[in-house]
Amino acid sequence: MDRSAFPHFHAISTRWKDNDVYGHVNNVEYYSFFDTVINEFLIRTGGLDIHRGPVIGLCVESQCTFKASLAFPDPVDAGLRVAKLGNSSVTYEIGLFRGGSAEPAALGRFVHVFVDRENRRPVPLPDELRAALEGIA
Repeated sequence: MDRSAFPHFHAISTRWKDNDVYGHVNNVEYYSFFDTVINEFLIRTGGLDIHRGPVIGLCVESQCTFKASLAFPDPVDAGLRVAKLGNSSVTYEIGLFRGGSAEPAALGRFVHVFVDRENRRPVPLPDELRAALEGIA
């Protein structure tokens, strides 16, 4: 899967602290990059109100396949697409690309279930959010 598979991108700057003792971005930071591109999209495009909205997304599954190392000060282009859109769940695919590269440094999978903020029970995706997600499916 290359860059052309992803309809949405968000630029992420690596930080000095992201590197580990082996001189590359530590694996846990890749998951942070996944969270960043997904939530940036949901907030800016899907209208998700993370502070006061009645619906929140909970991560129920995540996975990463590492292809190449990233290191500070590499810029990262995080690509996002929807692989599966359910009634209350979304499966995303994410590609992390060293700035400008056509081939990914990592590929990820991330599943959100949207729930009522108060009782944490699954709820249908709000219309605005669903429309935004359909745009990158």
